[in-house]
Amino acid sequence: MNKIFLIIKREYLTRVKKKSFVIMTLLGPLLMAALMIVPVWIGMKDKDFQIIEVIDETGLFIDQFEDTKTLRFEQQFVDIEMAKDSFYESKYTSILHITGIGKESTAKMYYKKQPGINTVSKIETTIEDGIRNIELKEQFNISREQLEKIQPNVTVETIFRNADGAEETKSSTISTVLGFGAAIIIYMFIFLYGVQVMRGVIEEKTSRIVEIIISSVKPFQLMLGKIVGIAMVGLTQFLLWIILTGIIISIAQVLLNQNIEVADTAAIEEVMKAQGAGNVNTTNMAGQIQSIIDEIPIVKLLVSFLFYFLGGYLLYGALFAAVGSAVDSEADTQQFMMPITIPLIFAFVVAQTVIQNPDGAMAFWLSLFPLTSPIIMMVRIPFGVETWELLLSMVLLILGFVGTTWMAGKIYRTGILMYGKKVSYKELWKWLFFKG
Repeated sequence: MNKIFLIIKREYLTRVKKKSFVIMTLLGPLLMAALMIVPVWIGMKDKDFQIIEVIDETGLFIDQFEDTKTLRFEQQFVDIEMAKDSFYESKYTSILHITGIGKESTAKMYYKKQPGINTVSKIETTIEDGIRNIELKEQFNISREQLEKIQPNVTVETIFRNADGAEETKSSTISTVLGFGAAIIIYMFIFLYGVQVMRGVIEEKTSRIVEIIISSVKPFQLMLGKIVGIAMVGLTQFLLWIILTGIIISIAQVLLNQNIEVADTAAIEEVMKAQGAGNVNTTNMAGQIQSIIDEIPIVKLLVSFLFYFLGGYLLYGALFAAVGSAVDSEADTQQFMMPITIPLIFAFVVAQTVIQNPDGAMAFWLSLFPLTSPIIMMVRIPFGVETWELLLSMVLLILGFVGTTWMAGKIYRTGILMYGKKVSYKELWKWLFFKG
């Protein structure tokens, strides 16, 4: 046990002292924060300012277009050909030409400055609202204001009721985001640090350092120490990324807070209004989101995430170590990588289907199978999973890890000292049952 601890310590300290680790630890949060902050900042700075000349041949949309901070509409009673001839001498960035009010009518927009999608969407919504108002008045003798007074606002609340009568509210949207987010993190962690285990084994094998180490410890102890050591490096980096990203985003929010909040709220309201969602009560929405968050089993989710996060890595890390011990260079790993990566990629792809039916047969069996359970079970947990299913999945993952480590240890024990020989699957099969 003491030797395994020494190997873990060596792997950990060797890697965290590397320049590449320090650079990636500092660069990672900057990139992640930039992905969240830069689009908002660009959106605030890069406004689509438009001065639009409205030529309405129907005469029904006078004063219908409302000016905003980035849009200004000016109604002009001139011929469209004259407007187009003098377009480039005028102050206008676009000409909006409305010729009809039918349900399938098309308005034309001539521009010298490309209008953004929000600008076009706002114009379409305004025209559609105008046509709808006219139709309502002509066909039903009712105004838009009268219709909105009876506008229903129905919300379907999904409530889980167990056999004992206990009820629990669940939001499919929040569950989807949480489940899929956790699955992505586990998927990335397994690939990123599993490949590091494989590269570490190949480096030691080719530099012959392993011959000196093997003289003091058993191959299995070396493999286990390497896998756990790199896992601790990964957890350290992951933790630092979360802390540093949080600090960077907090600083950015302090600097941009007012503008970001105002811009976001305005943008959300504008988009929802354009989609016909009516008036947006942001206070009520925040309350609904808070109540949904309160219903999320945070502790269960975090404990499960940590378990599958480590369990999945340890299982796949052993397989990556076995592949590293069987080859002499990274170029030779391709043929052995495919059987390992297929279940992982398959689980990630199928996760999108599992979200649609988290209690289906496919979701159930894949969340028990150790090679896919770290991703599939994390997708299912936010939707609610029976305790016995969760425990069974965890036990099977532990057994899977033990079995995989045993199998990888057999390959590792022979392969780590094998040089210059092209290894096949047949050869690996022999190593599994080799007694020496």
